[in-house]
Amino acid sequence: MAWLLVVVAGLLETGFAVCLKLSHGFTRLWPTIAFACFALGSFGLLTLSLRKLDVGPAYAVWTGIGAAGTAIYGMVFLGDLVSTLKLVSIALVIVGVIGLQLSGSAH
Repeated sequence: MAWLLVVVAGLLETGFAVCLKLSHGFTRLWPTIAFACFALGSFGLLTLSLRKLDVGPAYAVWTGIGAAGTAIYGMVFLGDLVSTLKLVSIALVIVGVIGLQLSGSAH
């Protein structure tokens, strides 16, 4: 269950990163509110997961999901540059996230 919380927290991290961009420096109300909601949810779930998981693997999985998810979202929906190197790098992050998740032990 703790790893599920980390995965959902990582997905929420993607949401807060995207909303941060869409807020244009916190000058747009609704993206700013969405950013705050996603951020609070993400940090809250990560905090709950750390009751059972080692901090290193859990944090790395959380940031990896957020980084890969944000990069993919940017390429698909925000017109970010797509390149072979970027796609391979995202794949490597995902493989690393899976490896860290598999190596993380619950207390």
